[in-house]
Amino acid sequence: MEHVQPVSAGLPEQRQKTGAGLRIEPVVPGSAWDAYVAAHPAGSLYHQSRWGRLVEGLFGHASSYWAAWEGARLVGVLPLTRLRSRLFGDYMVSLPYVNYGGALADSPAVARQLMQAAAAKAAALGSSHIEFRDTVAWGGGWPVRTDKVAMELPLPADPEALWKAFGSKLRSQIRRPLKEAGVETVVGGSELVGPFYQVFSRNMRDLGTPVYPRRLFERIVQTFPAQTRIVLVRYRRRPAAAGFLLQAGDRMEIPWASSLQEFNRLAVNMLMYWQALRVAIEARCRVFDFGRSSIDSGTYRFKRQWGAQPRQLYWHYWLAEGRPLPRLTPDNPRYRLAIRSWQRLPVPIANLLGPHIVRNLP
Repeated sequence: MEHVQPVSAGLPEQRQKTGAGLRIEPVVPGSAWDAYVAAHPAGSLYHQSRWGRLVEGLFGHASSYWAAWEGARLVGVLPLTRLRSRLFGDYMVSLPYVNYGGALADSPAVARQLMQAAAAKAAALGSSHIEFRDTVAWGGGWPVRTDKVAMELPLPADPEALWKAFGSKLRSQIRRPLKEAGVETVVGGSELVGPFYQVFSRNMRDLGTPVYPRRLFERIVQTFPAQTRIVLVRYRRRPAAAGFLLQAGDRMEIPWASSLQEFNRLAVNMLMYWQALRVAIEARCRVFDFGRSSIDSGTYRFKRQWGAQPRQLYWHYWLAEGRPLPRLTPDNPRYRLAIRSWQRLPVPIANLLGPHIVRNLP
């Protein structure tokens, strides 16, 4: 059986004995790491070693993996990615590009010890901060942001039960595009990456946000073929709305979804989300995760109409001495001019330049 192995026997200064037999050390993740992630209630695809290798290979970022042991028993894990650029600085995230990360541990005390080990390493490297994207409050005096929530909808056993739970207005919005000749929905995998990216990249340009490279989505499908679905709505054979779905156990998440503005009158996004919910139920999922939102934002209200309920997210931080909480977000006023300029770029230019910028954004 493959085990989680220490990175090097020649790095004793990075190991920490924390009392009561607890040992923290950097490791190369393997089958034992992935088994721990799979068994942990907060474990996600993003915590798995395959995801880490995907990000390292595509973006070239250095990753580190910390393990907590009690004797020979693994009791906690923490993956980290280091992002460095002249424009955005040197910092770490657990985990970038996605909604979830942070420590998985048997207890809050173990989680905090893992975070402390990561902080010591970040300080030694000269990083400005670490962002831990947690789903629980670990305590211990860590600075924490609580302005984001995950929007989750419990799912019944069949689509008909969910349909009956919707209000008449929501059902009418879902039916609206079906009355239009030429509207169709398709569910698939790698063959739909191209149409999905056509919608996604155009929508990101319209929002003024640099887009991820198409290769990211191709590699996700290649790495997690059984856990990935793409939902596409076409109008007269043109891609109009698309969602990228990831399943982890009995949870289905839609981390990326877009629709084109010229089709808003047809409500194609409503049909796309309904189809995504059907896919989740047919996959025997018990929870549909609409992704994160700021409370009372437009996306928050959109997700609430489907019956989704907020689950508090806790983004903890380690900050180098004298550093404020980071604001690498689109609502930061310092980025307004850049956003407006980006919205005026031709889509092919935005798609060419975007991946070089977004790789260094969390």
